[in-house]
Amino acid sequence: MSENDLSSRPVALITGASRGLGAALALELAQSFHVVAVARTVGALEELDDRLRAAGGSATLAPMDVTIPEAMAQLCRSIHDRWGGLALWAHTAVHVAPLTPAAHVDAKDWAKSIATNVTAMGHLVPYVAPLLGREGRALFFADDDMSGAKFASSYGATKAAQIAMARSWAAETVRTGPHVHVLSPRPMPTATRARFYPGEDRAALTPVQDEARRLLSGLV
Repeated sequence: MSENDLSSRPVALITGASRGLGAALALELAQSFHVVAVARTVGALEELDDRLRAAGGSATLAPMDVTIPEAMAQLCRSIHDRWGGLALWAHTAVHVAPLTPAAHVDAKDWAKSIATNVTAMGHLVPYVAPLLGREGRALFFADDDMSGAKFASSYGATKAAQIAMARSWAAETVRTGPHVHVLSPRPMPTATRARFYPGEDRAALTPVQDEARRLLSGLV
């Protein structure tokens, strides 16, 4: 495919793109979108880029931390200046604190969970929304099984707060856009799930790439 063909593609932003569901979504979207891949791990982003290019796709790598408002503001400004906006935003960035009883939660893990899973939403949504306009789509991914689960208080509470904000945004934009979707992935053999279910038969879980394809079906 020529460079002109790639440059004319709509743009999809994926926050948390280096592994797991985020990387799988990037691979699916790269078939028809130019992907802006955000994650903190440079090596993992470079590996993703190799896979995208091998599949005929294209990506812009953004090794950034979603918890830093200034970095996200710079990224969104760059997206606006280069492409004018976004067709899609998929948010999969998350901090998964170690399993522990609620009475033994580590203060640093709690703070990092809030910063990544909750506070970041307070600047990401306002920054990204104008880029999506009326017709763009924002995708969030619920993990309802972890809300109230034993030993998962840090992750469960902060992930629930993230999804509550996404659902509020979805309700507010029904008539005006952008189109906000809260999706519920099936259990997948990701590193996040392995933290909660060690020893689980991973062969019985839905392959991540298959689930990414299912989640995007009918949306793109």
